[in-house]
Amino acid sequence: MHAGAKTADERLTGRELRARTIRDFTIAMSVSNCVGALIVFVFLTLILPVRHPPPVGEVFLWNGPAFAIFGLAASYVGPRWGRSISLPRLRWLQEERVPTPEERRRVLRNPLVQLKVVGGIWAAAAVVFGLINLHFSVQIAINVASGIVMGGLVTGAVSYLLGERVVRPVTRRALESGVPMQPVVPGVIARTVLAWALATGVPIFAIAFVAEGMINGDTPRSKATAWSIILLSAIGIAVGALAIVLAAKSIAEPVRSVRRALALVEEGVTDVEVPVDDASEVGLLQAGFNRMAAGLRERERLRDLFGRHVGEDVARQALEAGVELGGEVREAAVLFVDVVGSTALAGSTPPHEVVRRLNAFFGLVLDVVRNHGGWVNKFEGDAAVCVFGVPTPLDDAAGHALAAARELAQRLEAESPLDAAIGVSGGEVVAGNVGAAERFEYTVIGDPVNEAARLSELAKERRPRVLASSRAIGRASTEEAARWELGEEVVLRGRSEPTALATPVESAVPAK
Repeated sequence: MHAGAKTADERLTGRELRARTIRDFTIAMSVSNCVGALIVFVFLTLILPVRHPPPVGEVFLWNGPAFAIFGLAASYVGPRWGRSISLPRLRWLQEERVPTPEERRRVLRNPLVQLKVVGGIWAAAAVVFGLINLHFSVQIAINVASGIVMGGLVTGAVSYLLGERVVRPVTRRALESGVPMQPVVPGVIARTVLAWALATGVPIFAIAFVAEGMINGDTPRSKATAWSIILLSAIGIAVGALAIVLAAKSIAEPVRSVRRALALVEEGVTDVEVPVDDASEVGLLQAGFNRMAAGLRERERLRDLFGRHVGEDVARQALEAGVELGGEVREAAVLFVDVVGSTALAGSTPPHEVVRRLNAFFGLVLDVVRNHGGWVNKFEGDAAVCVFGVPTPLDDAAGHALAAARELAQRLEAESPLDAAIGVSGGEVVAGNVGAAERFEYTVIGDPVNEAARLSELAKERRPRVLASSRAIGRASTEEAARWELGEEVVLRGRSEPTALATPVESAVPAK
């Protein structure tokens, strides 16, 4: 599910969840014990024939009252014994707080520890009814005790598998504070083997028990014996299927949730998280997915920030090809745009208002440059260096830069809260990563960069506030070059040779 979405269980308070879990767990244990008692009754009365059976009336006379008394006692002691184990382990829910690591470990092992209750009651039943049936014979007493033990084993398997499903909301909440590094309950293999051994293995053992009695002469070779084997087989199939289904669902459901989450990640959705509701290897798988998704979210966040700082094209190139210091000579065009009167603005305007105006100004610059295939290499205070043709090659880089300059000049006149001047140049630059191995930036270096900066300075004194060099015009397409008009030659600051200036034709940029 997406991070932040809450299930009905998660909306319950700790007290409500504790009360519901204890209630549901008690019901699950009662159902398991009833299933076990039914299996034992069928096994002892219908399945396990003996050579010299005692009178049925006498059997019920000795066992009936004991069964009623023992059943009432077990129904009274069992739930209270189980609650005495569970309540201390769920105290953190009652107190509406995060469990300590020890409390978390104990609550995760609660379904396993609850087997003490099942085992204790069924062991007591085996002893009590085994002793009662010594009145008939040692063989009958052994048969009764053995049948009760087998029923207890089946009950234990079913109660553990049911109990584990019942307490999953509690497990999920306990694991929200942290997932153990190692499983604290039976894992996938142990859980599957347990389900098979106690739910299928026990009935098969009972079949072998009947067969052994036939071999030794304690069990008659009759149709009743054959039917007992058929009934045992049916019980093995039915109970075994139930246990295997429960075990399989306890594994398949968490795996299915991870698979659904993976499908979302494949679609590009990283804001996804699966509930960790299992304390075995399956829970570690769920927790591992959540850590992976968190890592992907962090990576996407860094990638987004990286792209915002250096530009999408530079970020994509760095992620695909890696980064190394150095550069290469490339044909490019440079557009330099600088705010006019920034010093006076900073002295007369509150800082937050200056930042607001600069952000609006840079947003407009970015929009125009990006629409013409360029990228903003860097923001330098109140100026921006925009490059066309690197890192992604661009046909007619100079033409795109000149077209962007014309549009930008028009939009700055009409929309910008700040006055700005634009300079455009073109030629060969060195583009690459400059700095040190620990800290570098992708940039362009070369005469076109310096020339564009000088032209923007000169453009601050003219109308319209946009100038291009003849070098840029000569590298542009004929169609774009025709929109510019060459004029005077000027020796720019820091240069010895004159530069021919070009301005957009009069219809390109309206005067103020």
